[in-house]
Amino acid sequence: MVDEVFGKGQFVIYFAYLLVGLAAFTLVRMLVQEEEARAVQENLDDQKNKKASNLLVKVSRPFIAQYILPLIRGRPFFDNMRQSLKRKLISAALREEFTPDEFISFKIFLIFFFPIVGGFLKALGLIDVDWYYFVLFGIVGWFFPDLWISSRIKVRQKQILKSMPFIVDLLALSTEAGLDFIGAIGKVVEKSASSPLVDEFAQLLREIKVGSSRAEALREMALRINMTEINSFVAILISADQMGASIGKVLRQQSEQIRTERMLKAEKAGAAASQKVLIPLVFLIMPAVFLLVFGPFIISYFYPTP
Repeated sequence: MVDEVFGKGQFVIYFAYLLVGLAAFTLVRMLVQEEEARAVQENLDDQKNKKASNLLVKVSRPFIAQYILPLIRGRPFFDNMRQSLKRKLISAALREEFTPDEFISFKIFLIFFFPIVGGFLKALGLIDVDWYYFVLFGIVGWFFPDLWISSRIKVRQKQILKSMPFIVDLLALSTEAGLDFIGAIGKVVEKSASSPLVDEFAQLLREIKVGSSRAEALREMALRINMTEINSFVAILISADQMGASIGKVLRQQSEQIRTERMLKAEKAGAAASQKVLIPLVFLIMPAVFLLVFGPFIISYFYPTP
């Protein structure tokens, strides 16, 4: 029955009903009390000053801030999700772009946005899908931000791991030249090009300036980055600081260890790549070489020249 409705083109009519419903909902929301309207306006002004990673985030913010975010903010149902998202947003360097409530609102927005885009494409005849695909579009809309933030975390962690030996070497040179550890970090932040690890060290300096101890600031940095290598690095620095060991010598040892670990990972990745090459080699390259070498003999055998 539903397939017949979609097949006869009446989907456009139902889609128009959906737009009318959204318009009615918008009209009702415009009749809220003055205090709520003022709060929404302040929220909108705050959203305009925030960063936006992509065009979809920037375009959707006014709608989310006005209609979805007030329904999410303060709801105890989302407390567990807020705690999980808070750490992920920090690890992905998105805490200045999203609060946990804003990120949840963005996920809810995409539940409706993806099916609406699919509906437009179907109405224009660009895609031809059954009705249940729109349910799948909504499910994808809910999980898409999670995949996006996970990919950002992985990319950022790779950048930090790549720049870590160089930054640690600079810290070691600075401390061996006579600077204390905090002064060495300040010199690295001042002289180095911007990178995720340098930004984290800059945040560490800001936390120390507002009253955090060195150990607390280092632990917070490790929690923000959430990498095994950084956790180990921070634990060794804190232990060396508490025992009064030479920070410069510890940093030099850490730099050598990080390079050794990177070399081992590169060798492991190279070994895995050589095994993956066997599949195209066996199924694609070897048959082509076989035909190239033995093809003329086979042809001359079946079609001998007179």
